[in-house]
Amino acid sequence: MQKLLPGILAMAATVVASNILVQHLFGQWLTWGAFTYPIAFLVTDLTNRLYGVQAARKVVLVGFVTGVICSLIGTQIMGEFGPLVTARIAIGSGMAFLLAQLLDVAVFNRFRAGSWWRAPLVSTLVGSTVDTALFFTIAFSATFVFLEPGNDVSWAGEVLPLLGLGPAAPLWVSLAVADWGVKLLLALLALVPFRIVVGKLGAKIA
Repeated sequence: MQKLLPGILAMAATVVASNILVQHLFGQWLTWGAFTYPIAFLVTDLTNRLYGVQAARKVVLVGFVTGVICSLIGTQIMGEFGPLVTARIAIGSGMAFLLAQLLDVAVFNRFRAGSWWRAPLVSTLVGSTVDTALFFTIAFSATFVFLEPGNDVSWAGEVLPLLGLGPAAPLWVSLAVADWGVKLLLALLALVPFRIVVGKLGAKIA
């Protein structure tokens, strides 16, 4: 377990930081958390490459538990419009994180024998897409209003031009698309630290 400590600490720090930064807007469509959360995929992929599937799943579990704790704390902190974390956001966040990260682990393992960049890139793209789709749909779509009938998220359903420019769509869809775009960009950028860390630590571990 000691060998996994850096990954565990990095994952926990990423989840905590993202839960804090998601409360602060960056422009009209994003929060600062959108820029820190994708680091979780990098941590998972590095752990998977260096120590294997089971180790990666353990790190994911730590991230999930950390996220649940953050959500529970957030439900007790009152903001201007109510709790900082609503039940729907907590459910969406937890389910999206766990399923997306476990999918990332499985996809990475499927492609691990190929070119060095293929496994981290494909797994992160797949995981990020699932994460975004699950979270925003569960947290803000009218389809899941039954999860928390008392929580008014009608603001997220306001129909506006997509990202202010495209066809008409609910606001939450624009938020999801912007979030997804950042994740795709960071998936590409993350290949650089992935390559560097694996290059430096891979030989030592082997």
